Amino acid sequence: MSVSTPPPIHFFFEKKIALQNRTYLKAYLSSIFKKEKRKLEYVNFIFTSDKHVLEVNRKYLQHDYYTDIITFELSSPGQPIQSDIYISVDRVRDNAGQNNVSIQQELHRVLFHGILHLCGYKDKSKKDIERMRAKEEHYLKKYFI
Repeated sequence: MSVSTPPPIHFFFEKKIALQNRTYLKAYLSSIFKKEKRKLEYVNFIFTSDKHVLEVNRKYLQHDYYTDIITFELSSPGQPIQSDIYISVDRVRDNAGQNNVSIQQELHRVLFHGILHLCGYKDKSKKDIERMRAKEEHYLKKYFI
């Protein structure tokens, strides 16, 4: 009998939000790294408030605005990915309403967005944003079928 190793993806909740099927979600997020040909050591998702994400944004990135996600890659180049990802539950809820999608759909889009950043996708230029959105949609559709 073989023992499977759990995916090295962890969820921490400073602010509550429903996150269903966590075991399957962790395996799916882990599979994205494999599909994108990136090695993973660990990812910590920290679900928190607008206030906390704004503090992190100001302190570490010198940005003075709210955002739904901040992804920190902590590993050295060429090494398996180590990351802490901060997600504003407040922004996810607001963005879901503004985009007329469910909170679960928006939450998963943001989770996949963070993973895609770690896989090398950017979102600064119009072309990069289009590519990132296409990848998000691709993984969302596969996840929710």
